[in-house]
Amino acid sequence: MTEPHRLLNKNFVLLWQGQFVSQLGNQAHTIAMMFWLKHATGSASVMGLIMMLAMLPSVILGPLGGTFADRYSRKWIIVLSDAVSGVAVVSLAIMMFSKPDAVDMLVVWLGSVAIILGILSAVFRPAISASIPDLVPKDKVASANSFNQSSYQVSALVGQGTGGVLFRILGAPVLFLIDGITYLISAVSELFISIPQEFPEKTKGARETMRVFLRDTGEGFTYIWRNKGMRDLFFAATVLNFFMSPFAVLLPFYIEDFLHATPDWFGYFLAAIGLGAMIGFGLAGVVRFSGKTRTVMVILFLFLDALVIAALGLARAPVTALLLGFLIGLLNSIVNINIITILQVTTPGRIRGRVFGVLGTISGGLVPIGMGLAGVIAGLVNNNIPLILIVSGLMVALCTLLVSFSRNFREFLAFEPPAPPEVSTPPAE
Repeated sequence: MTEPHRLLNKNFVLLWQGQFVSQLGNQAHTIAMMFWLKHATGSASVMGLIMMLAMLPSVILGPLGGTFADRYSRKWIIVLSDAVSGVAVVSLAIMMFSKPDAVDMLVVWLGSVAIILGILSAVFRPAISASIPDLVPKDKVASANSFNQSSYQVSALVGQGTGGVLFRILGAPVLFLIDGITYLISAVSELFISIPQEFPEKTKGARETMRVFLRDTGEGFTYIWRNKGMRDLFFAATVLNFFMSPFAVLLPFYIEDFLHATPDWFGYFLAAIGLGAMIGFGLAGVVRFSGKTRTVMVILFLFLDALVIAALGLARAPVTALLLGFLIGLLNSIVNINIITILQVTTPGRIRGRVFGVLGTISGGLVPIGMGLAGVIAGLVNNNIPLILIVSGLMVALCTLLVSFSRNFREFLAFEPPAPPEVSTPPAE
């Protein structure tokens, strides 16, 4: 397969449109899950537990999932992951339609589906991240990431902006059914993608396959450990994500119990984050930061993001919270696009899945614990959500300040891959 010459070529567009459709359903799924749990159980601890269960499989299995994405067809990993996810979520919708009053059973079923989706994401996400650089021209990787993430935010604007209203009108079962169907539509779209990939030599026998599989997984860890800048980046992401995790768990309680707004405002708030992120992704795809400028930008935006999270704890009006949510989306998106692109262009294709698998495990390693603790701490402080947000934001600011002193971290962010050698044309005789 020849190297693509255009950003919007057939394979990238098919991957993009499949993800766009499934993400539309995912936004409905997120709102339905959070508000159904809140209204059915009234417990922040249960919500934190379910979200922790959703995160744990992808965190624990990330390195193995990355190795899987390097050894086997990334296309079929993507297709089958979406197909199985669709079946699992549709089954949840059917159970909610048939046994709406069996709350305990439905909580268990919801937790089981969350675990299944988490397991699948352990291979799905590394496969996606590893595939994008091979589907677009080398100088368009940042634009591809920006375009892909921008479409995600468009789906967030549509899905989350209307999700609170749809939850109130249609209810959780219908929203889960929509999510399941969009997964299946995405899988069909992805059937027609061709993803170039370099496969390792095949192994004979189960024992040899397992030995090589574990060896390859270890190779991913070794590659990261020897790259000191990448290693510092991963550990910094772990700590930062831990202190940001309460934000996601406690948001419904913040909206309803502190701002005294309806569930509709939860959707509006997520849509504000999505709008900010969409603009940020667009800027990141057009405005190219390089060298030390990129380093300063990433550190500065992380620090500002932390202060905005803390400011949420001081907000009193829903409109003010929407503005702060917009800033969170804007700052996060620009930082994420720059970091993801650096990782993609500096990592060889044969090991790219493992690097992103390990990234998911290391950077998200403490997030499930943070989510679980968020619900417990909220109970201990009598659901004083503003206090938790202020402390979390200040801790993120402190961590950002500390990591900025790492020379390896700064140099990795400033890294510029060497330009391809120019092909000289022999003089005409």
